Formats: sequence, structure tokens, C-alpha cells
Amino acid sequence: MRNIFRFAWNSTRGYHLTPWRSPYLRWRIETYTGLKMDKIGFFAFWGFMWRERYELARFMKWTAEMENYARPKPKNP
Repeated sequence: MRNIFRFAWNSTRGYHLTPWRSPYLRWRIETYTGLKMDKIGFFAFWGFMWRERYELARFMKWTAEMENYARPKPKNP
């Protein structure tokens, strides 16, 4: 769950309270669905998040695994 919040916080930089206005997230939704960025508003954003919630959870799990490879914990602290 912590990874979901970390990704959401980092990907909505400057748009924390309005994630549907984040150019990065709109671009990601556009490349995933084909819906144009200028057509993504509040309802389209949250509708996408609800429809794809299981795929998004799988993506978050994958990003957590990749973070463990990118930033391994030191063996001798």
C-alpha cells in the first residue's frame, strides 16, 4: 500500500489534489487507452482508475519489485 501512495505522490507532482490534471498521468492513460489527453477529465480519469484497478494494483506490485532491484537494501548496515 505504501508503494501505491509513493507512486501516486511522485507521479502527480504539482497536481496532488487534482491528479486528473497531471500531464504525466494523462499521457500514461492516453498511451494505455488511446483516449486523447485533452479529453481526460475528472470522470474519465476516475472511471479509468475504477475499471483498471486490478491492472493498476498489479503494476504497483511490479514497480515495488523493480524498486527492490534498483535500490537494494545494504547487507551490512
